[in-house]
Amino acid sequence: MCRAEEHPLILARMPSGYAVLNDNQPEAIAGCCVLLPDPVVPSVNDLDAKARARFMADFLLLGDAVLAATGAERINYLILCNMAPELHAHVIPRFAREDPAKRRLGPFEAYDFGSSAKCEPDEAHCELLGRIRSEIEARLGAR
Repeated sequence: MCRAEEHPLILARMPSGYAVLNDNQPEAIAGCCVLLPDPVVPSVNDLDAKARARFMADFLLLGDAVLAATGAERINYLILCNMAPELHAHVIPRFAREDPAKRRLGPFEAYDFGSSAKCEPDEAHCELLGRIRSEIEARLGAR
């Protein structure tokens, strides 16, 4: 879907792949994104040194964009690849306004992503998608 430019939640084509807004957005941490490599590989260890560096640079660039676009206090960066055996990197904003007990937990322990609101790119999440997209474009242009 990303290659065909048919994914409704694509934020940007990055040098290493695609930045995409998560399908589900827990309200307390809205702005969750994923970096998907192109080509698809099982893990970061399957990339050569140049591709690894490019993927990690894009991962951090996406984190900077989400931080700026959401006003988050910090970003959680996760590469797990346990549920889906293809490389994908999570960028999850964390906010000072979160419940203190939840802020100490990892995002997938603190929030039920599966029952969270589905991302609505043309409705509820349109502005968020636009802000993150603009921040990514500005950073890619500055490279």
